[in-house]
Parts: sequence; C-alpha cells; structure tokens
Amino acid sequence: MPGEPETFELVARFCHCLELNLSTENIIPLSCLAVYLGMTETQSENNLLKKASTFFYTQVLRSWYETTMALQIDDSLVLYHAAKIGLLGECFEAIISKVLDDLCLLGESLKILNYRPRPNTRRRLFVDEEHLINLPLQIYEPLVRKMILRRVPLEYVAASVCRFVEKWAFIHAEDEHKVSYSKRQVIEAVERLLPAEKGVVPCTLLFEMLRCSISLEADIKCRSGLEFRIGKQVDRATHDDLLILFRGYAKDAQHDVECVRRILKHFYTNFTSSNVSGLNRVAELIEGFLAQVAKKLCGVYRAIGIFLDTHRHLIENEREYVCLVLECQKLSAEAREHAAQNQQLPLRVVVQVLLASQLQLRDAVARELQKGDAWLRKPKEEDEEEGNQIKVGFGEEDLEKKKMGAQIVQFERQCQEMRKSENDCCRWKKKVGVWSEMKRKFGCVGSRKDNCNSQVKKKVHPYMKI
Repeated sequence: MPGEPETFELVARFCHCLELNLSTENIIPLSCLAVYLGMTETQSENNLLKKASTFFYTQVLRSWYETTMALQIDDSLVLYHAAKIGLLGECFEAIISKVLDDLCLLGESLKILNYRPRPNTRRRLFVDEEHLINLPLQIYEPLVRKMILRRVPLEYVAASVCRFVEKWAFIHAEDEHKVSYSKRQVIEAVERLLPAEKGVVPCTLLFEMLRCSISLEADIKCRSGLEFRIGKQVDRATHDDLLILFRGYAKDAQHDVECVRRILKHFYTNFTSSNVSGLNRVAELIEGFLAQVAKKLCGVYRAIGIFLDTHRHLIENEREYVCLVLECQKLSAEAREHAAQNQQLPLRVVVQVLLASQLQLRDAVARELQKGDAWLRKPKEEDEEEGNQIKVGFGEEDLEKKKMGAQIVQFERQCQEMRKSENDCCRWKKKVGVWSEMKRKFGCVGSRKDNCNSQVKKKVHPYMKI
C-alpha cells in the first residue's frame, strides 16, 4: 500500500468530512493511495481521487516549479504506483514541453574552453535550473532519457547532466546523508546519460568524472565509456587532466599510464580530420605529461617501453632516436636493472644504463670511504671531550654506546699500527731473504757473524763421510 502515515491521515480527514489540505508535496502520494483504495467516482460523487486529480492538473502541471517539486519523492513504492497510473508520464510531458519552449530551464549551454568543474557548488534557491537537478536519481534518469527521445538539443541536456553530477557525485560529506542512493550509482547513471558526440561535454569535467569513477570503483563499462568520450577530444585537455592516479594511492604515487594509453588509442582511432593541428596538440600534450610523470617512478622509461613494444618494426637508429629523452642517470635502481635486461632497448642505451649504474656505485663507495676516513681521523681529545659531555647530558645507555664507539676507534687504530708493523717486518724479512740467497750462491754457510770468504767449499757425497 503506497503512502506514509501523513497520507493516511489525509484520507481519514476526507472520510470524516474535515478540511483537506492538498499541496504540491502530497498530491502524488495521495492520488496513488486514492486509486489503491478505490476512492473513485464509481463509489461516490466528488470522491477523493477527483479532488486530487483536479488539484494536480490545475495547480501542479501548469507550473515548472510546482511540477518539479511534486516529483521529489524518494519512496520507491509510491513511484511505482505513480508510474502505473500515469502520473509520472504526465509530469514528464509537462516538463519537456516547457523545456522545448525555453531551453534555458536546463541551464546555460556549457562553455567548453572556459569550463571548470565546481565541486563546491551550493544550492541556489529559486533558480529554475536547480529545480530539475534536485530530483531523485530514479526520476531524473528516465526524465532525461525521454528528453533525448523528444529531440531536446544535446548541449542543453549535457548542461543539466553536468550540473547534476556536480551536485550529487561531488557532494559534500555533510550532505551525503540526504540522499538514498550512492555516489557510485550517480556516476554510473550519468555516464549512461552523457551524449557520445564530441565537444558536447567539457573534457575537464569528463576527466573529473573518470577520477571519481575510479575512486568509487564504478563498473568497467562506466570507466570505459568515459575514456571513450575523452579520447574523442583529448586534444582539448591539459597536462594536469592526464595525471590520473591509481585507485587508493596517495598524491606521490605513480600515475595510471595504461589509462592514458587507452585514451590515446581512442583518439587516433577516431581521428579523421585532414588538419594535423590536433595531432600536434596531442603530441605536445603527451610530451608535457611524460615530463610530469618522469618525476614519479620513471614514467618516461615505462612510456618508452610501451611505445617500443607497440612499434616493433622500428630499426636500431629509430629506437635510439626514441630513447633520446631518457636520462639514464635519473633512473631508479629497479628501472636500471630492468633496462639492462630489456631486449627492446637499443644496445647503445643498454651500455649507457650500465655505465650510469657503475658510476653511481663508484660514487657511493667513494662517499662511504670518505666518511670512514673522517671518522678514523677524529682526534683523541675530541673523543674524550665528547665522552665527558655525554657523561653529563645522557643516560647510562647512551654512555655505554659512546664508550663502545671509543673502544672501536681505539681498536681500529691498533689494527692500523699492527698492519704497519707487519708491513715493516715483511720488508725486513724480504731484505734478509735476499742476502741469505746471495750468501748461499757464494758458498757462505756460516752464521751471520762469520766472515764470508771467496772460497767455495767442495760438495761431499754423504757416503764419502763414512
């Protein structure tokens, strides 16, 4: 049974011949309940349905404001009965006829080049275009579909749809409780209503909807439809429009390069103009986009990889020309490791990547050695002074750490002295070994104190000693 307690109270008042207060807000629920209860002229003259119908046709349908206010119903059961008995159809026809007479009721046509989304749009009372976008989604969507069928100009339909998505998809958190549907339902419904013609919807707003659909996890059909519409007019976009983040990432995360690639594919597939200015505009746009993304996780390298994978017919010189924008020394360690094994890159680029890795490794080792030398050369007095300061200003744990550090420094110095002594000993042994070898050659086999003469002793066979 349709209606709320207030509607049943109106029926009871009518049955007891009390004053009946009909209004724009209650006329549709009351009419539905009167039909459901059979309160028609066949039961009695001047019944409730006749009174409600007279008010509906004379007071509601004649006014744009009254008609749009009467349709602000969130009760799905009332809407079902209203559609069944034809009340919704009557309201739709009244609205469309007024729109065809005055297109400005849908709002001013959008300025494509100067348009910017207004996520902080506030409700403006007593403005005609606001009345329509205040309708619930379950009423607004079929109404717009009927407008399109009745040949209402698409630029004005798009103007109303864009303002609707601004109000309900980019809604403030404090206003979110006022609606019975989710933002995801809004963005998916708006995508179904958007005209597919190029230039009807601003490119900036389409990108804003795409980001919203990604963050709300809208279905793939919704995101693909938005990418397709953007692809038709991406030459009107800006560098910032292309900076689309992966869902759930922070601002410093990597951007969705694959999404941009799909948008470009739609653009080149649908590009039929003989004027190449659009192609040049997109080329400059992508260069700026790559320059922006290059600061985030080696986006240039990823873009070059995608390009070379798509254009496998390029010769070595052409591949080298494509890779001129790649600065090997700015790549991360992971990107350099991947590039060193990437068979699509030219050999010259791979060599440059390996050289950049070697130079960075050499510089890192040199910096570490300099830090170690500076630490070992630290004067002993400074160490003792730091130890005294630590005793005064820090606790026992920090003091123990400093003592251990001082012991390590002392141990390192002792090791250096031991290495120096060992090197001196080795040099002395080397000299002694050379002198002994000379004496052996000249036949001097006595001790170091014996004088060595020039006579060479005869070799005696062991058996001759016996």
